[in-house]
Amino acid sequence: MKVLFQSRKTLFDAPGGDTIQLLKTKEYLERLDVKIDVSTELQPDLTGYDMVHVFNLMRGQESLMQIMNAKKQNKPVALSTIYGLYTDFERKGRKSKARFLFRLLSPFQIEYCKIAARALLGGEFHVGSLKILVTGYYSTLKKIVDNTDVFLPNSLSEMERVIRDFKLKDPKFEVIPNAVDTSLFDPEKTVVEEQYKKYEGCILCVARIEGRKCQADLVEAVRNSPYHLVLVGKPGKNALGYYEAVKNAAGSNVTFINHLEHDKLPQFYKLARVHALVSWMETPGLSSLEAGIMGANLVITPNGDTYDYFGDHAFYCKPGNIASVRNAIDMAYSAPRSSSLQSHIRTHFTWEKTALTTLAAYKQIIK
Repeated sequence: MKVLFQSRKTLFDAPGGDTIQLLKTKEYLERLDVKIDVSTELQPDLTGYDMVHVFNLMRGQESLMQIMNAKKQNKPVALSTIYGLYTDFERKGRKSKARFLFRLLSPFQIEYCKIAARALLGGEFHVGSLKILVTGYYSTLKKIVDNTDVFLPNSLSEMERVIRDFKLKDPKFEVIPNAVDTSLFDPEKTVVEEQYKKYEGCILCVARIEGRKCQADLVEAVRNSPYHLVLVGKPGKNALGYYEAVKNAAGSNVTFINHLEHDKLPQFYKLARVHALVSWMETPGLSSLEAGIMGANLVITPNGDTYDYFGDHAFYCKPGNIASVRNAIDMAYSAPRSSSLQSHIRTHFTWEKTALTTLAAYKQIIK
């Protein structure tokens, strides 16, 4: 079997959770003898491929052209939806004046405005951007889902959003959860270097620093507290102002680590008492899975698909509500480390399981 993975133009220039999901899916499918190439082109030649696997429904400016190109060349399409609108953030959490406009617009109109801004101001203009600006955001996404052969959502609740928003009837889908690399994130094998031991017992947040991830709420929640907050992550491309504001608001008990090699992360997760990802929405947040399997207690948002993954194993708080965030941190910090959470993640959320389920979905649509 030979499969072409396709995704957004900025997949490697601005890596995110979808980048890790794509690369890890590739790595573990290749262990099952599936041959995989990766392309961010909009209309590649698909000769020799059995099918196309597109990642990220939200990025309709690329996904539609990639899917219609596959259909033109008679190739079946699998779609990892990675679908969740950040409407609450845009209307409530965004600090710019745009939030006043966004309160008057529908969720899909908001996304249209953001794509226009990326195209005209953010250097992401290409033929796919032009098409979506002419066609409209919702119409573009509707055409994508109508031409998908099998959906691969990260959770059942995510698929339910897709079905509801695009009025689908009996779509073919397989839930493909996000997962953890257990060979890297293994608390028994992780040895903490001396230089990092000063972070033991910290509140950790591993995420790109931007408004929708709510690091400003974390900084405010630990103000005048005994906690040491460690923020690991670079500022988002369009979030430099937010990053500076968070740094300026931070007290002496907050540490910023802008760059950290991926293979160093297990040490930080092992040292942390709590990992906090209090975003406006998560599906579910790879860093929460990684931290949880390493033994950290989790403080997370209830918005999105987090409950599908963590159930009653985590402490939930309301984004934008400092008192709620602080209360969840207090409870998580004082609670014993949860071996049941580690076992739950190890049992249900590994890339080996993800690859097997993905391969089974492929076989449903390949002629």
